[in-house]
Amino acid sequence: MQYTVLASVALGGALGALGRYVMVSQVGHWFGPMLAGFPLGTLSVNVLGSFVMGLLVEFMAIVWSPSPELRALLTVGFLGAFTTFSTFSMEAVLLYERGALLQAAGYVGASVVLSIAGFAAGLYLVRISLA
Repeated sequence: MQYTVLASVALGGALGALGRYVMVSQVGHWFGPMLAGFPLGTLSVNVLGSFVMGLLVEFMAIVWSPSPELRALLTVGFLGAFTTFSTFSMEAVLLYERGALLQAAGYVGASVVLSIAGFAAGLYLVRISLA
């Protein structure tokens, strides 16, 4: 593994996490009273990040060939930390475009159900261990 790629992912991740925090906070500030507990900030970063991931992946495939370091900084680092959904979205669409419809559907379903189940299991384990 190249250390320059790892450093690029780390830098992109730090910048993406900061961007996520700022955007979620700002959306909450703008729409706070109207949200009534709805996570609009998280939805916003996930949709925006997925859109940008689509732009970047296609642009890098057709027009622009950045270095492995810059590619890793932008996609895995920045967008991976900015969103919780951009990589998932890319992988689901790539499976679909490859004609692996059953795999794509399974991946989407399993990701949603198992991620929610994993979260619930974590909550439950802490709750029963502290009870």
